Amino acid sequence: MTTLAVEISASRLLGNIFGTSNLVWANIIGLMLLYLAAGYFIGGRWADRSPYPRTFYSILIVAAFLTALVPLVARPVLRFAAEAMAGLNALVAGGSFLGVLILFAVPVTLLGCASPFAIRLAVTDSRQAGRIAGRIYALSTLGSLLGTFLPVLILIPTIGTTWTFLSFAGLLFVVALIGLTPLDPRRAAASLLLPLLIAAAASLSLSGSQRPIPGLIPESEIESEYNFIQVVQRGEWRYLLLNEGQGIHSVYHPTQIETGMVWDYFLTAAYFNPAPRVESFANIGLAGGTAARQYTAVFGPIPIDGYEIDGAIVETGRKFMGLTEPNINAIIGDGRVELARSSRRYSVVGVDAYRVPYIPWQLTTREFFEEVRGKLSDDGALVVNVGRTPTDHRLVAAMAGTIGSVFPSVHVVDIPDTFNSIVYATVQPTQAETLRANLEALPDDAPPLLRNALARTLANLVPTPRSDTVFTDDLAPVEWISNSIVLNFFLEGGLGLFR
Repeated sequence: MTTLAVEISASRLLGNIFGTSNLVWANIIGLMLLYLAAGYFIGGRWADRSPYPRTFYSILIVAAFLTALVPLVARPVLRFAAEAMAGLNALVAGGSFLGVLILFAVPVTLLGCASPFAIRLAVTDSRQAGRIAGRIYALSTLGSLLGTFLPVLILIPTIGTTWTFLSFAGLLFVVALIGLTPLDPRRAAASLLLPLLIAAAASLSLSGSQRPIPGLIPESEIESEYNFIQVVQRGEWRYLLLNEGQGIHSVYHPTQIETGMVWDYFLTAAYFNPAPRVESFANIGLAGGTAARQYTAVFGPIPIDGYEIDGAIVETGRKFMGLTEPNINAIIGDGRVELARSSRRYSVVGVDAYRVPYIPWQLTTREFFEEVRGKLSDDGALVVNVGRTPTDHRLVAAMAGTIGSVFPSVHVVDIPDTFNSIVYATVQPTQAETLRANLEALPDDAPPLLRNALARTLANLVPTPRSDTVFTDDLAPVEWISNSIVLNFFLEGGLGLFR
């Protein structure tokens, strides 16, 4: 139980600074497995050399102590790493990442010693070895289930990552202490000094933000089931940051609705049609509600369904990002699942559901876009935010190819000075030149935000890339492409923001 809880909590501890990409997960899982393999090997030999319950419980006590110590020692290292990430220092950030993972080596290796040691102590008759080993591994697997679900569903969202580490380490310590006390009271009494050391370390370590950042609104910093959430204020602008903070997921200004960023371009999707109409909007990836509020400002209080998997982000949007318009209906759940359940048809469906630098694969497939087309009106439009680098548009091309297998017309805009392209698609065949005609036909009293968004969209249109790639529910290597893009970018010496 403690081992799996440590692995799950490690992903959150590191994800708060380095994100939750597949590369981060692969490093965490791979090294944890390496430490466990070492523990199984060492534990078996150790058990043969010292087959005593006292040794077994002592190992668990030390493992519990070191497990509790990890997040406390890691915290200053992670703060240093956060500054390196903010300063775009990839070398220092990468070194910090590996340094924190190395902190897990000894406690996880000791936790790995437990299973072979327990089997060695429990087997007194070799004829029952199989039954005893099976019973212990069955019990261990049940503990693993608790260690998997308790942190994710209950503890991390309610008490945070550090206290989740401390809770499981404390429980393991109590169990081991109960076992050790009748066998070696003196050693058990000495072990009681260890919680005092943890308490002293915690008093020094657990002050301030997990990721200090200029302009942070302290009360906005929370850990949810899915994300580490922060809101920072710079001047009158507020920015919603998730996890490592390298992506800006929403912006808010109390008196200014135009952002000059990605969300403005979402307003122009319907204007590829000869007679644009916007009567409703579905926003998959609502976040703090920037796009939804812009649609409300430009098109009036039309029905807007905002699909967001993380309810805590929606609450943050309501408290800190001005997400208060009554026409915006926040729907908590997976965007694809909840959209399929909806009985409404929309004028525009917008997809902006990044977890930097990935689009969730289930929102990239032909089958998904077929579902989207079925939810659009006869003159509806789709708009999708897609990541890229200045020199690598493979994901944009693959998305255009996939969307083009469902929609008759696809248009692409490269947003200048960002790592973003916007892919548009229309239910009816359309031409990019229609956008110019609609811009010229805008009435004089049209909202300036809409006029500016149309002008910028028109100025940054690029030829739609040709691609034979079509992502499907059976095969959607979007993460493989994203990993390759990111690795190539870093190898070329780049580091920057995916918005």
